[in-house]
Amino acid sequence: MVTSEFAKLWWKLSKDLRSHMETQLAPTLTEGQLTVLELLVINEPQKMKPSDFIDFLTTTPAAITTLLDRMEKGGLIARERDERDRRIVWVLLTDKGRTECERGVAVREQFLQSYLGRISSHNQQLLVYLLGKVANA
Repeated sequence: MVTSEFAKLWWKLSKDLRSHMETQLAPTLTEGQLTVLELLVINEPQKMKPSDFIDFLTTTPAAITTLLDRMEKGGLIARERDERDRRIVWVLLTDKGRTECERGVAVREQFLQSYLGRISSHNQQLLVYLLGKVANA
């Protein structure tokens, strides 16, 4: 009984978040692109290769290449070859990418705060703690 109720609530929250993000990020950004931009910001000043994104996006190398192609065309990222080993391609954040990342994170934060604002600060902390336990984090 509890698992089915949890599944329903999780699905609803996930669906609401996906829908909100899709509408608010369009037309310049998708959730997958936001994930790439966030990873680039988090890992600064280290550079990242396309293969570094696979674990975070749970997709194929070909799909990552297509995603990065679209992002480069949109001016969100740049790619450059390594000076010492030309086989290595580095993914770099552009100024536009940084700005769009900040916008995307703000959109998500606002949405989540509107949901979490329905419960007390103490219960927000408890919810995060319990979800951490469920997620084994």
